[in-house]
Amino acid sequence: MSNGHAELSGRRVVITGAGRGLGRVLAMSFDAAGAQLGLVARSKDALDDVAATMQGDPLVCAGDVRDDEFNSDVARQMVERFGGVDVWICNAGVSPQVSAVTDTDVAVWRDIIDVNLTGAFLGAKAAATVMGAGGRIVVTGSVVGRRPKDGLAAYAASKSGAHALVEALAQELGPQGITVNAVALGWFDTGMGRHWHRDDERENFIVEHTALGRWGRPEDLPGIYLFLASDASAYVTGSTITVDGGYSLL
Repeated sequence: MSNGHAELSGRRVVITGAGRGLGRVLAMSFDAAGAQLGLVARSKDALDDVAATMQGDPLVCAGDVRDDEFNSDVARQMVERFGGVDVWICNAGVSPQVSAVTDTDVAVWRDIIDVNLTGAFLGAKAAATVMGAGGRIVVTGSVVGRRPKDGLAAYAASKSGAHALVEALAQELGPQGITVNAVALGWFDTGMGRHWHRDDERENFIVEHTALGRWGRPEDLPGIYLFLASDASAYVTGSTITVDGGYSLL
């Protein structure tokens, strides 16, 4: 969208998982678009590092997205600081761990489900309590949630659940004028995908099974989130939009 930056000027946006990787890329893009930001991650040092590079003066909230009270506190602080919340991006996630189901420790399973799925639910819950008509909730999903691979059962389940959560929330929050959508990301050469990119066999497999013949780059990411946060997406809800360079096709 050509005038996306102007449309987002002054929009109040929460981004979870903003301290590193793709979350950091999103934070910088929304800052450049003139949004008033609430940055969320576990590490305050990482958030302070991101905030120090920004044009605006973001709210920094360090804590655990799996904590219901923490999410509610983020919403409360946004209301106190900026007067409300217009957009909540549930982006915090745990990196996929490759292991057979028989070798997957239950603690690993629970951690992935809790961060990727429960964290998204609690963020959306907190957002819905303070949002009015025109509010936007965006959940970071994954192509693995649509096209699972062996060894990624926990991660696939968490992201598939997130996609279903989006559809349920869209129906429930639609009458309030709040839209809820997901972005199913493919393989990006940053953040959680970086350790996969360093493995030649996995890297080649992904490139060969992606229509554009390459991994995603940081600059490929923000556009869809900026669109879903803007007035241009007012009639889009309950959708999972794939950004994967055609990985799902092959």
